[in-house]
Amino acid sequence: MSAASSADTGVVITPHLLDLVADAALKSFWRHRSLAAFLRRCGIADKFLAGWTKDESKRDLLNRLFPLVERSQSGPSVITKMARSLAEQSSFPDLEGWEDSAEKKQHALEAVRALRDYLERAGQEATDRKEREETKRRARAAQQRAVESSQSLQKLTLRLDDLSKDIGSQDAGYRFQEWYYDLLDYSEAVSRRPYFVDSRQIDGSVTVEGTTYLTELKFTREQAGAPDVDVFRRKVESKADNTMGIMVSMSGYSSVALDAGSGPKTPLLLLDYSHLYFLLSGTATFAEVIARIRRHSSQTGRAYLPVAGFGG
Repeated sequence: MSAASSADTGVVITPHLLDLVADAALKSFWRHRSLAAFLRRCGIADKFLAGWTKDESKRDLLNRLFPLVERSQSGPSVITKMARSLAEQSSFPDLEGWEDSAEKKQHALEAVRALRDYLERAGQEATDRKEREETKRRARAAQQRAVESSQSLQKLTLRLDDLSKDIGSQDAGYRFQEWYYDLLDYSEAVSRRPYFVDSRQIDGSVTVEGTTYLTELKFTREQAGAPDVDVFRRKVESKADNTMGIMVSMSGYSSVALDAGSGPKTPLLLLDYSHLYFLLSGTATFAEVIARIRRHSSQTGRAYLPVAGFGG
C-alpha cells in the first residue's frame, strides 16, 4: 500500500500509523456507541455507521472502515483528524465504571502515548522535510537569478563593446546614455534619465543611500579635461546642499582634470571605463562602487579612485 499524506498537516499516512490509530481507538472507547460517536465527529458518514451490526466487533468495523477511508479523497485528512483527536486525550470517560477500569485506562494511556510519540516524530520529520524543500527551492531560485544576472551582464557588456567601436560620435553618445541607465536599472538603482532645466540638459541623476547625484556622461575619444570637470562642478554646486555629482568619462581624465575635481569637501565622484567593466564583472553593485569611491573622497579629498585601489 502506498503512503498518502494530509495536505493540512503534512503527516504521512502509513500502515504503522493506521495500526496505532486503530489500537488507540479500540482501547479508548469500550462501548460501540461511544466509538461510533467518535467516528462521526471525525467525519465518518452516518450511512456507513448505520451498517454496523451488533455481531460485528469494533476491530472488524475499523478493519472494514480504514480501506474505504484510505481510498477516498478526504481520507488522509479524516485519518489525521482521528489521530490528532485520540492523541490529545488526557482522560477516558468511556472507561469509567468498569470492574477493571484502572487496567483499561492504563492500556488506553499506553496506546495514546505511542500514537502521540509517533505524531511528534512524524511532525518533526515533516517540518524537516519542508525546510529541506524550502532550502532547495531557495537554492534553485538563487541559481536561476545568478544565471539571469550573468546573462544580463553579458548582454550589457556586449552592448558596451559594440558602442565603443563608435566612441566619439554623437549617435554613440546618445546610445551610451541609454546603456548607462539600463545598467542602473539592472542594478536596481533609483535614477532619473536625462532631462532639461532652463533649456540646459542634465544627463540624469541617481540616488544612492539617500544622496542624489547629478550625472555627466562623456563618451569621447579624448580624456575629460579640467574645463569639463569645472563646468559640471558648477552645475552640481548650483543645486541643493546635499546634491553631489557623478561624472563618467569612458576615456578617463587628464591629470589636471583629476586635480580640478578633487579638493576638500568635493561634491564630485569621477568614474571611467574601468569602473564600468568592474560593474559588468558582477564583482560589486553600483551602490557598493559609489560608496567605496565616496569613502575615499571623504578621507583624502580625491574624487577619483581607480579600481585597483578598491582593496586599500
